[in-house]
Amino acid sequence: MWRASIVGLWLLLLASTAQAQEREAAVAEGERLFRVQGCYGCHTVGRFGTPIGPDLSRVGFKYSKEYLVRWLSDPAAQRPSAHMPKLELDPAEIEALAAYLATRR
Repeated sequence: MWRASIVGLWLLLLASTAQAQEREAAVAEGERLFRVQGCYGCHTVGRFGTPIGPDLSRVGFKYSKEYLVRWLSDPAAQRPSAHMPKLELDPAEIEALAAYLATRR
């Protein structure tokens, strides 16, 4: 009985580690996308970027990843008066960029 518990615990730990690695990879990809897509042309994160649009250094405190996915998918649908253009990103890229921004606390 205790062997089954240990094996179950080990499998749970292994799955948790894999999920953490996937999250870290998504955040790293999101940070890369922030740079290569030119988001810094309007936004700042820390000391990097241009302060035309909102500072995103602590955006993760204000908005959830789920909200950021919706926003990045279609800013005008979230707020019609938004000046942010709709991004030419596929859903996986939007998820990664949202994951990165959600970590900005």
